[in-house]
Amino acid sequence: MTIRHVRTIVTAMDIRRAVTPAELSAAESLFDGPARTEWSERFLAAPGHVMLIAYVDGVPAGMVSGIEMSHPDKGTEMCLYELSVDEGYRRRGIGRDLTLALAEEAKARGCYGMWVGVDTDNEAALATYTSAGARDEGVFSMRGWPLAP
Repeated sequence: MTIRHVRTIVTAMDIRRAVTPAELSAAESLFDGPARTEWSERFLAAPGHVMLIAYVDGVPAGMVSGIEMSHPDKGTEMCLYELSVDEGYRRRGIGRDLTLALAEEAKARGCYGMWVGVDTDNEAALATYTSAGARDEGVFSMRGWPLAP
């Protein structure tokens, strides 16, 4: 018996940059928690922050956020901060298209590169980033400092 994977293609998708807190609030099901107005305003007001939302038939289906990072001896690069696709829209290329759209935005902003940190066991994210042309640059360890109670 042969099992064939049939991939559903999204035909009515539109990727747009979010510019208002209302857009982020309307897409908050794509976030880990509710979009707070004051945090949304701060994110959108920061010149190096980017939030792209993929809409399928007018419904938020996915999002990607990026943050420009500059250093005196390296220039500016884009960090893909977070990517999310609604469960009902997964495996349709939306994550790949959002990643590619962020890379185009980074290029238009003059960034020399784009990077993302991803857990080594997150197979879906690894496949998405690979399909968007990302290369494995090796394993790294991440450390964090919780600064809020």
